[in-house]
Amino acid sequence: MVLNVTKYNIHPDKVELFQAWVKKAIPRILALPGVVEFRAYRPLSGAWQVVTTVEFSDLNAWSKSASTEEYTRILDELHTLAVDVLVDVWGPSPVVPVPLKPGT
Repeated sequence: MVLNVTKYNIHPDKVELFQAWVKKAIPRILALPGVVEFRAYRPLSGAWQVVTTVEFSDLNAWSKSASTEEYTRILDELHTLAVDVLVDVWGPSPVVPVPLKPGT
């Protein structure tokens, strides 16, 4: 599994534009090649910070998706609505290469 982790702050003057955009952006993200799952997180405090994760089966699947024009367009659009945009790609830990659950 490979995670594409994107962190950003919604621009305070563009909250309504962001909310309209994200409703259309999520289906576009899900349509990217190799996407397994999309998740989004916000702090419980209600701040305008956002963290999204897009899961891919492996690095090759992420690479194919990240090299598409659609991926680039989505990121370019996000940069017009958010600040402090940071994108990281995470792979499995060599110490914990598979998910662990209580009782295992």
